[in-house]
Amino acid sequence: MKLLNRSALSVKPTQAFVDWINSLEPTVGEDDLTLDDVERESTVYLIPEMDTPEALAAYVRERHLDLLETELRGWEEDSRQWPEPLDWALFEQFLIVEHSYLALDLDDEVPMEISEIDDELLLETDED
Repeated sequence: MKLLNRSALSVKPTQAFVDWINSLEPTVGEDDLTLDDVERESTVYLIPEMDTPEALAAYVRERHLDLLETELRGWEEDSRQWPEPLDWALFEQFLIVEHSYLALDLDDEVPMEISEIDDELLLETDED
């Protein structure tokens, strides 16, 4: 087990986020996604080590648009379909953030690999 020099954020959807997802392709009743369905695909972000609630709050506030856009893009690549405005209020309406001070790597056999995310790939939309 290895201790990483990072903290972690777990970003989970709210019912409002799920309602937005379901509005993208309206279905009837049982075909709609539920909060439980979407929570299974929640994201964990490794962040710089945070040792105070104030530091964490400032960091999340500073990066909220990056987090929000990444979460929206996970469900709809075409940013024209995203709710507006993309702001702090929408972030708070759509996402719940849980913080972990420690990040541990339990895999002692396979070394951790770091891959750069191709921003061009992330930014591709149906506009292209």
